[in-house]
Amino acid sequence: MRANELAELTAFIAVAEARSFRRAAARLNLTPSTLSHSLRALETRLGVRLLNRTTRTVSPTEAGQALLEQIGPAFASVERAVENVNAFSARPHGTVRLNVPRAAAAMILAPMFRRFTQAYPEVTLEVAVNDAFVDIVSGGFDAGIRLGDSVHQDMIAIRVSADFNAAIVGSPGYFATHPQPKQPQDLRDHLCIGRREISSGGLYRWEFERDGKSLAIPVTGPLVVDTFDTLLITAAMDGVGLLYAADILVTTELADGRLIRVLEDWSPTVPGFHLYYPGRRHVSAALRALIEMIRVEA
Repeated sequence: MRANELAELTAFIAVAEARSFRRAAARLNLTPSTLSHSLRALETRLGVRLLNRTTRTVSPTEAGQALLEQIGPAFASVERAVENVNAFSARPHGTVRLNVPRAAAAMILAPMFRRFTQAYPEVTLEVAVNDAFVDIVSGGFDAGIRLGDSVHQDMIAIRVSADFNAAIVGSPGYFATHPQPKQPQDLRDHLCIGRREISSGGLYRWEFERDGKSLAIPVTGPLVVDTFDTLLITAAMDGVGLLYAADILVTTELADGRLIRVLEDWSPTVPGFHLYYPGRRHVSAALRALIEMIRVEA
């Protein structure tokens, strides 16, 4: 097989799996126009259309799907063989593309960036921070990080954080003018920093649990966000309202008194974050190095 034919088939597999020229181009570090040219050349050479293209979507034709199912495993085998040879290299190298929510980026990745880049200078971490649930296969990502109960069962999942508890916190200044809530229903009389769920568009109801009883309380307030950011901790410390956050994200502020925790006996346990990837996808040495650095025991 000539080099150009191999490149054309590689381009086809990337576009067919990602269902997007843009995402496939990012995965291969090529331009979308280069991939488009390769696909046109492949279709001309084979004399059959392999992809259905619209302004918004790309999907394999019946012929394209048949080709993908036949050559996909073979190319994956080649990738594994190359990676096995790379294992003899002194250091992992290449790019690892991750899709993670903002909270996981702050809790898990940010504390280890310096340590990882110093240990593996030939590895580039490309991190897309996105609180919406993303299909990492079609998005061209090597792996994702999500809470354990939201990872699909067909994925390989590796724990990268312990379970944690939700925490309702507010500033001393806020509680100087508002009584501390004694039960979740009291939050209806409080200013709360709300979160709009990206997937549904609805406002997240704060969840509570005690003695086998679960509650989901709608809250209102002067600020609504669609993601968690450390700026929200600042807003809570400034007295904007009460904040619903992971307890491990506000440990310092609670310890030094800048925030006060309430309703702790109602705080539910949240499954920890897991790094996940498709079971059929080959795991590169670079991704394995990342996993070994951030994984935690169950």
